[in-house]
Amino acid sequence: MNCNQFNYSTTRRDMLRACACGFGQVALSAITGRHALAAAPNRALKPSTPNIPHLNPRAKRIIFLFMWGGPSHVDLFDPKKHLNENAGKQLSGKDVGSDREKLGEILGSPFQFAQHGESGIWMSELFPNLARHADKLCVVRSIHTEGQAHGEALLRLHTGQANLVRPSVGAWVSYGLGCENENLPAFITISPPRGHGGVQNYGNAFLPALHQGTSIGSAEIPISKAVIHNLVNSRLNASLQRSQLDLIQSLNQKHLRNAKVDQGIEGLIDSYELAFRMQSTMPQIMNLDNEPKKTLDLYGVGSEPTDNFARQCLLARKFAERGVRYIQVSTDYTWDHHQKVKQGHIDESAKVDQPIAGLLEDLDQRGLLEDTLVLWGGEFGRTPMVENGDGRNHHPQAFTMWLAGGGVRGGLTYGTTDDFGYHPVEHPVHMHDLHATLLYSLGLDHKQLTFRHAGRDFRLTDVYGEVVHDILA
Repeated sequence: MNCNQFNYSTTRRDMLRACACGFGQVALSAITGRHALAAAPNRALKPSTPNIPHLNPRAKRIIFLFMWGGPSHVDLFDPKKHLNENAGKQLSGKDVGSDREKLGEILGSPFQFAQHGESGIWMSELFPNLARHADKLCVVRSIHTEGQAHGEALLRLHTGQANLVRPSVGAWVSYGLGCENENLPAFITISPPRGHGGVQNYGNAFLPALHQGTSIGSAEIPISKAVIHNLVNSRLNASLQRSQLDLIQSLNQKHLRNAKVDQGIEGLIDSYELAFRMQSTMPQIMNLDNEPKKTLDLYGVGSEPTDNFARQCLLARKFAERGVRYIQVSTDYTWDHHQKVKQGHIDESAKVDQPIAGLLEDLDQRGLLEDTLVLWGGEFGRTPMVENGDGRNHHPQAFTMWLAGGGVRGGLTYGTTDDFGYHPVEHPVHMHDLHATLLYSLGLDHKQLTFRHAGRDFRLTDVYGEVVHDILA
């Protein structure tokens, strides 16, 4: 409308009638503005800029204790008397809901189980130290996934999918929450696996580069010998390094201004800045010499066979108390017992039992367990049938993982499998459900935590996943 239409005799009613056509435009502007803001999650959060969670968080961080290879649920946390009662017999498919007539010869468990804590959590004799913390554990016996081979199963565990290249769980957490410490990455992986997906298990894929996990060593290298490359420059002091970096960053910023939007350059700028700041923080954290002997003994540092995993767990605690959001600790590829499942599980459990128990106790004593969610498990379980005389094969159809701290219900056993541990029969929890629940505990809605890539919105759980509210306090 033209302002000349108005005169001094125009009434308020006339003015509203003439201006009404503009109200729709005002409303549309507000709506589109909100949609643009909602689409803005494709921003690269600075590691020092914590994001606002979608929900009220139960935990601030996650420590994932990854047992690479696939520990046997029926020998550790899911006792099945039918295995021993029917050892040597053929397992019929109809007994476990399988279409196959015969599945193989049943292998009994060589280990004794007992109930522990006031809650009566069943645990194998292989975890005597962890058994003292039974009432802290939420044992989920009905986990299931896809992927008979390690490669596919590891990718589904770490990224939610095995097709395409997807961001890892830690990268999604970093993207969603940022870090509480500007001098540290939001996502650190200690001794990560180099096989079965390798860097994809802690990669950022199409998320901004700063959300990739910072790796320390690899599963095959003792953590005492692992280093973060280029962390220290003995030739140049900090002032000169800062000057050099400022020059490089000025060129990067110029490229970015010309490109307008370039996530590669943005990620490079952020990574350079974080790497510079890490020089003042990481060496102190990596050094365990300043830890009291009582703490080292609690974890099993300096003793065999616990020393290596104990150091990893102690580092995880140090990173957790300094604001890192997602910390993964991995064993070597040593839980894959196609033969000698008895001796194999004896050996591997002895390496991790005391360190894990020490971690839970240490976190609890420091008041960190309340807002730290600890997750334990592998990429799948093992079959109730025998393989190669005294081993067990891969079994993604049903297996056990446990959680502690971070708002989960301690002293709870959730879900059940059939009489032979072959399939879940009560409260099945798919890997997508587990991922949705992990994000929920951190205050992140897995349906809202999305990133637009290649013309579609991606999320960790794809189009699946339900939060398992029953295991949350």
